[in-house]
Amino acid sequence: MANHELKTGGDRGYLRIATEEAFATQEQLDAILRLVKEGRADKGTVSLWGFYGTAQTERTNFIRERLLDLGELRLQAMDEAGIDKAVLALTSPGTQSMHDADEARRIARNANDQLKDACEKHPDRFYGMTAIAPLDPAWSAEELRRGKEELGFKGVQVNSHTHGHYLDEEQFDPILRACADLDLPLYIHPQGLPDSMIGDMAGAGLDGAIFGFAVETSYHAMRLLTTGVFDRYPSLQLMLGHGCEGLPYMLHRLDYMHKAGIRSNRYPRLKPLQHDLFHYMRTNVLATNSGLPFGPAVKLMIDVMGEDRVMYAMDYPYQYVPDEVRMMDDLDIPHDQKKKFFQTNAERWFKL
Repeated sequence: MANHELKTGGDRGYLRIATEEAFATQEQLDAILRLVKEGRADKGTVSLWGFYGTAQTERTNFIRERLLDLGELRLQAMDEAGIDKAVLALTSPGTQSMHDADEARRIARNANDQLKDACEKHPDRFYGMTAIAPLDPAWSAEELRRGKEELGFKGVQVNSHTHGHYLDEEQFDPILRACADLDLPLYIHPQGLPDSMIGDMAGAGLDGAIFGFAVETSYHAMRLLTTGVFDRYPSLQLMLGHGCEGLPYMLHRLDYMHKAGIRSNRYPRLKPLQHDLFHYMRTNVLATNSGLPFGPAVKLMIDVMGEDRVMYAMDYPYQYVPDEVRMMDDLDIPHDQKKKFFQTNAERWFKL
């Protein structure tokens, strides 16, 4: 087992940049818990925040306290894990469980202002991703512009579906277009499955990060990959965490069956694309290993996607295990690949 000391400052020949780190605002958590209490939240949100928002356990108390902290506790945790810099985003489900667009816009805007203050206080440690309100795509596109031009943010995080609707649908095109025009990476992060999909996953204890998140978020990504989004916006960069939500492992089958589906004319929605799925995965998709500090998975992603497209993430505070950083330090890959993984890919794609 690795046991070297974890230090910031690049003593191993690279800085460590964590690229999927969560924060919350009290306003956001209060709004989500109000929907849960009123019976207006979907089953996935009830399962996730009905637990994390109220349960008094060591894990839930740690997570709530750390989500709300954008100062000393977070910096101390980074120092203890040897994390030099963190890319921060409003925690799942963002504003996307809201039913009222005014409320969603207000929560997103206030969260962005709060995050800007934290980034200004700690400019060498924190970077921000813009929170938006997909309930209002036109406003979201404007907020992305404000996020980049006024707040200095480096990307956007969308917490997968919005009441069971996905970014490949026409009403969300302003968001995709803004990401492409502003050259901002689009990080699609999981949330609870929509009611149309969840079935008995919660009853089985499999709806959340253990399994359901990856099912739903990889489905979202496949909708984007198979409907011509990256032919429309060839510069758009889609980021996926948790080992690219499993897609690199499945890519050969996904590509084969996608082509078969097009040839068969079985599905009106599947039209020929300019490239195969291998091309889009190596040109338009970026991956992080958030929550998956597993050598074989990281190496597979590098093999399938290329060494310039795979980045380190911790998934703080949901998965805070400093020992995992040691495991990744000792990953059996060339040093120049490791520097890309921990540092320079994040610098390149987030323009740090």
